[in-house]
Formats: sequence, C-alpha cells, structure tokens
Amino acid sequence: MTAPEDLAVYLRPTRWLDADHPAVRAFAEGAAGAGGTAVERAVRLYYAVRDGFRYDPYAIDLSPEGFAASTTLARGRGFCVAKAGLLAAAARAVGIPSRLGFADVRNHLATPRLLETMGTDVFYYHGYTELHLDARWVKATPAFNVELCRRFGVLPLEFDGRTDSLFQPFDAEGRRHMEYLRDHGTRADMPFEEIRDAMLRRYPRLADGVAPGGDFHAEAARR
Repeated sequence: MTAPEDLAVYLRPTRWLDADHPAVRAFAEGAAGAGGTAVERAVRLYYAVRDGFRYDPYAIDLSPEGFAASTTLARGRGFCVAKAGLLAAAARAVGIPSRLGFADVRNHLATPRLLETMGTDVFYYHGYTELHLDARWVKATPAFNVELCRRFGVLPLEFDGRTDSLFQPFDAEGRRHMEYLRDHGTRADMPFEEIRDAMLRRYPRLADGVAPGGDFHAEAARR
C-alpha cells in the first residue's frame, strides 16, 4: 500500500508563491469564498485568476520580483507562468496544496507581431497549476481569459476540479491551436532561474534587453 503523500511543502509560502502576502491572502479568501468544498473553492479561484487577470505575453518580466504572485496580482495581468503562479499561491493561501507544471508548446494562433517578437512559434516553459483535490493532483491552466478566447475563436478552458484542464489541440473552427512538445515536470516552487535562463537562451530579443510592449488583446481582435 502506497504511503500518503506529504503535502506540507505544497502549502508552504515561498518567495515567488507568496501565499502569506496580505494582498494575495485577501484576494484568495475573497475569490474562494467561505463556504463549499475544497473542489468548489478551487474552481472559484481558477475562474477568478483566468478571467480576472488578462493574459499578456508582452508582460514578461525576468526580474525575481516579476515572477512573484503578489506582483501579478498588483499588475492585473501576466503571461502563463505568472498566472499559474498566482493561482498556486492563492490556493495555498486557503489551504489547498498546489504546485507548478511546465511544458514546451507550439502555439498556432499567436499574432504575427508576437511571432516576430519571439522569433518562434514555440512557447518554452508554458506554465500551468496542479491542485491537490480529493486525494489526487488535477491540472488547471488559467492562462487565457475568456475575452481573449472570444477574440481568437478559441473555446475557453473550463475547470471542474476533477478533470485536467489543458489546452485543446484545435480551436472552435477545427484549426490547430496548441501542441504539447516537451514536458518539464512539476515543481513545488517557481524555478525562476531555470525559466529565466531558458527564455534568455530561446528568445534573443529578450536577451538583448528589448522590452516587447504592445496590446495582445488588440492584436487578437485584428486577426
């Protein structure tokens, strides 16, 4: 018989998953609500992060502070890793064990400007969250807010707390959407240096210190 998993490390605040930050705790408690099961509270947190914070691939901040959940909360937007970190920290703040997962994905629906900025259609270290609910780990991907999905013609990712929520391979019209290329596994904390080094290596313009800027939602509307 397998021994129960020690979940203490997945509840602990860290520098980047700063679940003990007053603003993160207040957000988590307000979004999760006081009643309901852990699954119901996790679902409410997921939608609060998915739709309450705009997905913004131009908001990549490779400083240590830029990866903190409290920073994403204050900015009101972030790229996939930042939003996954916020969901993980918020979950820990209300007693739900969480960890982060990472994978390289090919994005077929990026805008021309984003592809030019990145120099590739592969998003390295795409981030998602795993939540421990009903004695098992469940994947949750809060990256794309519902408004952005509508502009791209992509069905928004739903989450019921029981089944994995991962990017669909096709959009609403049957076009290629996302391909998972490489799994980097899960982490109990944000692997800041690992992600930063990969991005500096893979995205030359970031390595050159070029701040992308731009309005990704407006670009999506013009597609």
